Amino acid sequence: MIRKLISSLCLFTLSVTGAQNAAPKAAAARPRLVLAIMVDQFRYDYLTRFREQYNSGLDRLLRQGAVFTNAHYEHFPTVTAIGHSTFLSGATPSISGIVGNEWYDRQLHKQVTSVWDPNYQLLGAKGEAASPRNLLVSTIGDELKMSGRDKPKVVGISIKDRSAILPVGRMADGAFWFDNKTGNFVSSTYYFPALPAWVEEFNRSRIADKFVGAAWVPVDDPKAKPFLTMTPALDEKHWAAMQRTPFGNELLELLAEKAVVAEKLGQGPATDLLSVSFSSNDYIGHDVGPDSPRVRDISIRTDRLLGKLFQFLDTRIGMQNILVVMTADHGVAPLPELMRERKMPGGRISEKTVHAKVEERLTHLYGAGKWVAGKSGPAPYLDHELIAGKKLDAVEVRRQAAEAVRLIPHILRVYTRDQLAAGMAGQDQVDMRVRAGFQAQRAGDLFIVSEPYWFFEEKGTSHGTPFNYDSHVPVIFMGWGIKAGRFHDRAAVNDIAPTLATLLGVETPSGSVGRVLVEAMAAGR
Repeated sequence: MIRKLISSLCLFTLSVTGAQNAAPKAAAARPRLVLAIMVDQFRYDYLTRFREQYNSGLDRLLRQGAVFTNAHYEHFPTVTAIGHSTFLSGATPSISGIVGNEWYDRQLHKQVTSVWDPNYQLLGAKGEAASPRNLLVSTIGDELKMSGRDKPKVVGISIKDRSAILPVGRMADGAFWFDNKTGNFVSSTYYFPALPAWVEEFNRSRIADKFVGAAWVPVDDPKAKPFLTMTPALDEKHWAAMQRTPFGNELLELLAEKAVVAEKLGQGPATDLLSVSFSSNDYIGHDVGPDSPRVRDISIRTDRLLGKLFQFLDTRIGMQNILVVMTADHGVAPLPELMRERKMPGGRISEKTVHAKVEERLTHLYGAGKWVAGKSGPAPYLDHELIAGKKLDAVEVRRQAAEAVRLIPHILRVYTRDQLAAGMAGQDQVDMRVRAGFQAQRAGDLFIVSEPYWFFEEKGTSHGTPFNYDSHVPVIFMGWGIKAGRFHDRAAVNDIAPTLATLLGVETPSGSVGRVLVEAMAAGR
């Protein structure tokens, strides 16, 4: 029903017919378009758990793609901004500088997001602007731009600002994300002085408003009780709630089609790049956990939505001329309440408890003061000026803070920045992933790893750990230059960027630490 509604409303959604737009039969010498797909919070086992229900886009990727069954993130924490910055750069946080969704900026004495930038203005709404300024490395899009070959276009879109901005890098032609307060897709003067006309046209269509009162019913049982019914009021609550339903992804897919047409992506001599990050899966997963029927439903709907996008691109460009790569930015933990029913470990630790224990111990040892100045997730940033003002040994203060956190039940490990800077962590998988997340200029004073299935959320579920349920994600290549198959050797999301660089004949992004996945390449590539 919603699909039909959207089709009738979106007069600008172009279905191209006629011989002049027919897909070419032979693949081009180079791909015309790189389609980089990120599905936010899509665990690898969603591919296997719901496989029988996939019959469209994910099915096509699994049948025609090079599927890496044992691909992981090799950093900590496993959060959205870091995953998206890794995707097309191949860099770990220790190199990219993207150390979290947010962190404490010691020079500004305030919390900042990964893409916050006060030097620019928001376009399409009022509010703080954003840019890729905090990203210290190049991406595949940047390398395409710097290659001097033709004039490629690079565009990123998502519901979230960081998910639109970080994959496409610093030289992108544009990045667009959704604004809750207005129901518009917005951007930043970092890219251009005004929103492109096609984005303004999309916003004027008010598609997001059409979901007022719409019911999200199970995709394979339309007569069942709705999972959720949208509010009848058209306001900020509506637009925010829409993102937590499949309607958010459907809106984004329409924007992707519009971008391809308006920017003529894949229709010139250059290899263009379009990054699309579907955020609704993450919002839903946080609310209900990976075992919920809602997660099954949004996964099936993602399959169908990708199929719709592929069909559009096949008509417009020809899928044989497109190089597709699909992954996720992280996994997710099961709900701890369900884990207890399963007789498995798991539970919740409050961030407030962590910070309170640090404050309590340091106050007891060194006197009154607000010792925790900021945070990145549960990891505290201590007040270095307070420490210096009291003429204390900063290394010893951090050691004492770490001891306070270690005494909290279900904390597995605590590392100080001094240990990580000196390379004094161990050599197992957890240690190595924590080290890969340490960047001296932006990191906090402590890195805290909870026991498996324990996390720092008071409701719902979350991600961020170095454990496999958070690190194991799909990595699938399909289309131009790719040999279909299933590959079971260990791989990393960091391998995507150097593999794309090799296929495209451009320089490997500056911070990439991955390997080239030669096993996925067709003969002669």
